[in-house]
Amino acid sequence: MNEEQPTSTLSFLQRLKKRFFHIPLRSSDELLQSLKEAEESHVIDSHSRSIIEGTMQLENMEVRDVMVPRSKMILIDHQATTKELLNVMIESAHSRFPIINNEQHKILGVILAKDLLGYFAVEKKSEFNYKQYLRDAILVPESKTLGALLRDFQQKKSHMAIVMDEYGEIAGLATLEDVLEQIVGEIEDEHDSEEDNIIDFSGGRYLLKGHTPIEEFNEFFNVKLQAED
Repeated sequence: MNEEQPTSTLSFLQRLKKRFFHIPLRSSDELLQSLKEAEESHVIDSHSRSIIEGTMQLENMEVRDVMVPRSKMILIDHQATTKELLNVMIESAHSRFPIINNEQHKILGVILAKDLLGYFAVEKKSEFNYKQYLRDAILVPESKTLGALLRDFQQKKSHMAIVMDEYGEIAGLATLEDVLEQIVGEIEDEHDSEEDNIIDFSGGRYLLKGHTPIEEFNEFFNVKLQAED
C-alpha cells in the first residue's frame, strides 16, 4: 500500500493509532498490522477492523473502480413524456434519474422520483415539467479518488455523480452507496437481484459478463490479472 497518504487521511490514521495503540504512526502498513493484532487480542472485532481498512482504501481507489458503466445507466431523454418518466421509474425502482439531451450528448441534471410522485400527489395534473425540479448533476473524472468523491457528496449534499472520461464523454455514474460499500461491504435492498457474472458450463466453458470485476475474475479462476492486462 502506498505510504504517502493525503493530509486528511494521514491525520485520521494518526488519531486512530494514538487512540488505540499509543505508538507513533510510521506507515499505513504498520497500522494494518496493528489492526490485525488488535482483532486477535479482541480489542476490536472483525467488522470494526474491516470498516477501518475499507476507509483507508478510499484514497487508493478511483471512481472508475466502482462506477456503473454508461452501458448500464438508466438515462431519461429530455423529451420524454410524463408517462415514459413514470414507466422508467416504476420498472427500475431507482430514486434518481439523469436527464440527458441525446442530440448534444449532455447531462442536463438529475430528477428525483420523490419529486415526481409528490407533484402528482398535490397537483393532480397530467403533465410533469421536469425543468422545475431539475437538480444540478455532479460531474467527476474517472480518476477522482473515492475519498474525494465522498467529500463531494458530503459538501454538496448529493448521492449521485456523473462520471466523465478524458474526452469529456459520459463514462458512467457513481453513487454514495457505491462508495460506502467499499467501507462496510455490499449493501443490498429488496430490489436487488443476484446475478452470476461468471457461469461455469463445465468442460472448460464459461460465460462471463463484460462488467465482471477483475477482483471477482481473479478469485474465481485463481489468477492475478491486473486491470491493465
